[in-house]
Amino acid sequence: MSTRAGLWVSFVLVHVIVAALGFVWPSQPMGDVYFVYEPWSLNALAGRSIVGITEAWVYPQWALLPMVLAHAFEWIAGYEIAWALLVTLADALAFAVLLGNGRSRGRVTAAAFWLAFTLLLGPVGMYRLDAITVPLAIAGCLWLVGRPALASTLLAIATWMKVWPAALLATAVIVLRSRLTVIAGALVVTGATIIVIVLGGGSSFVFGFVAGQTERGLQLEAPVSAYYLWRAVAGIEGSFIFYDPTILTFQVTGPQVDTVIAVMTPLLVVAALAVAALGAFKAWRGAGFAALFAPLALALVLTFWAVNKVGSPQFLTWIIAPIALGLVINRQRWFGIAITALVAAALTQIVYPLLYDKLLTAAPIAAAALTARNALMIALLVWSVVLVARVPVPARRRLSFLPLQS
Repeated sequence: MSTRAGLWVSFVLVHVIVAALGFVWPSQPMGDVYFVYEPWSLNALAGRSIVGITEAWVYPQWALLPMVLAHAFEWIAGYEIAWALLVTLADALAFAVLLGNGRSRGRVTAAAFWLAFTLLLGPVGMYRLDAITVPLAIAGCLWLVGRPALASTLLAIATWMKVWPAALLATAVIVLRSRLTVIAGALVVTGATIIVIVLGGGSSFVFGFVAGQTERGLQLEAPVSAYYLWRAVAGIEGSFIFYDPTILTFQVTGPQVDTVIAVMTPLLVVAALAVAALGAFKAWRGAGFAALFAPLALALVLTFWAVNKVGSPQFLTWIIAPIALGLVINRQRWFGIAITALVAAALTQIVYPLLYDKLLTAAPIAAAALTARNALMIALLVWSVVLVARVPVPARRRLSFLPLQS
């Protein structure tokens, strides 16, 4: 059996296993699919209400599209299986683009990494909306150089499903010489989306997802929540875990939590701008796409993750695209990053769903697993920023900064 054929067999096996685990593991890892995606999409199909248009929504408006499309497969075995099939189909299209003819060792390594990450992260990576944005992001990153208009269109659509691919778009604008094409593609998608929303009567909800995110509290799994989590583990009065029924997540609270909540969004903006500025400086000095894009994309995506009030387990899927592209370009340099990411994915599945009931009761073993996962991710952030800082620039650009000699 050829390497290419073996990877496709592995693709099928991994997706079948992960889909099945959604029915086996505890803590309802596919709960979002039947608790919220199915009701939202059924309401839209029945004309009762359309989230993001007739009412405020936590997601950008394109997020409703895959929820509705999944109903095309519902006749097979219900909506949960339909969602898994839709994700598998989207993954298969991007996997074909990534793997190609199977002759490139970098592409083969990247494809194997994606499959391993999917298996180690488990069902939460499949049964969440982020699963649809990952194949769009992978294809978009791979096509940025050769087909920048198509790539930016895919990344913009993904951004209008979940905001995180905006980090990839920003990286493309910073690094690519064809940045005007990238900007144009994103503006076309954004403009068309806004026009449809306004014509549908949702002008007051166009950017409602932004307000929805800024008003959130500290989610249990976010790195910033570690202080309050460990206070809860120690049984210190005033710090505890609670469920927020409005946004359907578990959060933490404790002393000065409102101040921390208020600071996090501005801090995220400042941190993202600082990383982007470092990348822009490197691009201005002459760093090329092959050297700069993947580490800068990873650094920005990890900044979105690390300096965030929300830390849902499926957010780990955000790092797949930049790491896969890094492996395609230079698999030796990115091997250590890929292995670290795989360990983080495995720890995430251990935390959710396997130990999640213990985490909710502030059990030390579950809190330790979550803290270790977050520490690995922060290490990846530091690693990626260092890679950006060390990206070489052409000698002629370096010489222009040397003082004149008399």
